[in-house]
Amino acid sequence: MNTIPSHLLLPRNAVRPHPRSKPARLLPRSGWTSNRWAAAALAGWLLTLLLAAGPVSAGTLAQFRTAFGSIDVELYDQDKPVTVANFLRYLQAGYFRNVYFHRCIPGFVLQGGEYISLDQSDSSLLTENNIYSWPDFPPIVNEYGAGATLSNQYGTLAMARASGQTNSATSQWFFNLGNNSALDAVDGGFTVFGRVVGGTNILNIFNSMRLNAGIIDMGDWSTHPVLTNLFSTLPVLYVGAAAPRLSDLIYVDITTLNVRILRDTNQANRIRWTSVNGRTNVVEYTDGFPPAWNTLATRVGTGGNLDEVDPTTHAPARFYRVRVLY
Repeated sequence: MNTIPSHLLLPRNAVRPHPRSKPARLLPRSGWTSNRWAAAALAGWLLTLLLAAGPVSAGTLAQFRTAFGSIDVELYDQDKPVTVANFLRYLQAGYFRNVYFHRCIPGFVLQGGEYISLDQSDSSLLTENNIYSWPDFPPIVNEYGAGATLSNQYGTLAMARASGQTNSATSQWFFNLGNNSALDAVDGGFTVFGRVVGGTNILNIFNSMRLNAGIIDMGDWSTHPVLTNLFSTLPVLYVGAAAPRLSDLIYVDITTLNVRILRDTNQANRIRWTSVNGRTNVVEYTDGFPPAWNTLATRVGTGGNLDEVDPTTHAPARFYRVRVLY
């Protein structure tokens, strides 16, 4: 991949990324017991539930694409609105372009969201001079106690923050690789704002890594404090004891899938959504609650936008949902 021009990464007024030397927003390194849980198989995921009354925004499905495969995550827009909006702000501003996982502790966490390279194919060794990060947006309020109480269980996505500072989360997030409910009671709790609905097998790949078998301690290859402090459990694409190159890092490409309801000129409702590639996407509707869901259409996702028109014009207030089958 060629180096991404800076104007594609950030809004026009943003500065170029700079080498990062500040401490990472890390979770405690010890004191937690983490048992690896097997995830239950999911028959499908409810992408959104909408009232067709004109253009509206909907729930969000985020895809984290890695060299091992994709991790599909349902974001809790309704329960954790500030946290989800913050995550999407970084994503839409291009902060996560060329981002890589920088911390992997099997049975505990897989962390990313801060550090980037300028070129994923660069074969240069990772050094203190090619660690980049964008300046953070202001930290957000901790939403652990907002909406539904969501525990840091296996397969959830949560915000990382500075130790002892409850309202300090910015760009970094982590996947829980084990049952980390102990984090719920630390400094007001770590906010869970999503859950994996497809791709737990990818999480299990990270759970199977060990030192010099997918994880590198940069303290073995450098004495520079930036490298030794940030990358003591750095996940890489190879097995063996060797200093990592930028092309050896595990990058993650993040995209979101959204749904809108549009009203055609003949007053028919048009459901438009960003489909999940290669998966069965089922569009359903109900005319009231409690819901009695009916299938409007079944489509195989392309990864791009799909449209489906409800031929019933002047329908009563009709609710729609899109399910993605896994």
